[in-house]
Amino acid sequence: MGIVNVTPDSFSDGGQHSTTHAAVRHCAQLIEQGADILDIGGESTRPGSASVSAAVELSRIVPVLREAVTLGVPVSIDTCKAEVMRAAIDLGVDIVNDIWALRGAGALEAVAASRCGVCLMHMHRDPMTMQASPMEGDAVHAVREFLDSRLGELQSAGIHLDRVVLDPGIGFGKTVAQNFALLARQEALLEAGRPLLVGWSRKSSLGAVTGIVEALERKTPSAVAAVLAVERGASIVRVHDVRDTVAALAVWRAVQKEQRRQESA
Repeated sequence: MGIVNVTPDSFSDGGQHSTTHAAVRHCAQLIEQGADILDIGGESTRPGSASVSAAVELSRIVPVLREAVTLGVPVSIDTCKAEVMRAAIDLGVDIVNDIWALRGAGALEAVAASRCGVCLMHMHRDPMTMQASPMEGDAVHAVREFLDSRLGELQSAGIHLDRVVLDPGIGFGKTVAQNFALLARQEALLEAGRPLLVGWSRKSSLGAVTGIVEALERKTPSAVAAVLAVERGASIVRVHDVRDTVAALAVWRAVQKEQRRQESA
C-alpha cells in the first residue's frame, strides 16, 4: 500500500504532494514502483496534529481521487470523517482506512451502506495527545481486545467481516518498546481471524533504535520492518518508499522459495 499524503503537514513528506497534479503524479510513480494499493489522505495524523474540517479535507482529496480511481489499482481513503467517507465511496474508492476504527459519528453507517473494504486501526487517545500520554501495560493484549470489540460492532451493524482488515496502529499512542512488542508478537493479532495491515514506514520508533533523526532517511529500517511484519503474517504493508520495500520483499521471497524447495526435496 503506497502512501499519498495530500497535506501540507504530514510528519515525513508534508507538502510534497499537496497539489492535485503532484499527488496524481505520485500515485502513478508508486504504481510504477510496484504499489498494489494507493492510500490517499487529506489530513495529517502525525503526533500533535490538529484535525481539519471535512470541507478542507474534501477540497484536498476529491480531485486526486477522481484521477486515482482510473489508474487500475484499488484505492483507499485515509479518513475518519463520515462525510469524507461517503464522498470517497461515491467516487469509487475501494477501501476506507480509518485510524478511529469507525468510532466517529456516522462512520459505521457510512461503511455499512456501501460494499467497500475497511481497515480498523487501534489508536490510544487522539493524534493531538497520543504521544504526550502513551498507553501503559501490555500493548498486544490491549490492541487485540480493542480490535475484537470493534469487529463485534461491525458485525452488529451488518458489515461482513470478510470486508475487514486490522491495523495495530504502530506509533499511535504507543511507546517504542510497545511498538516493537507488537511486531515481535504480531502473530497474536492474527488470532482475530482477519488479515493485518501494518504501517512502520519512517516511524519515530525506527529512529529511536537506529539513531536516524530525519524521517526521510529511514528508508532502510522501514524496509526491514516491513519484511519482518510480512514474515510475521502481515498481508499488507503501508509504506512511503514503495521501490525499496518491493525490493526488500523480493529478497525475502527468494529465500522463502528456496527454503520450501529444500524442504520438499
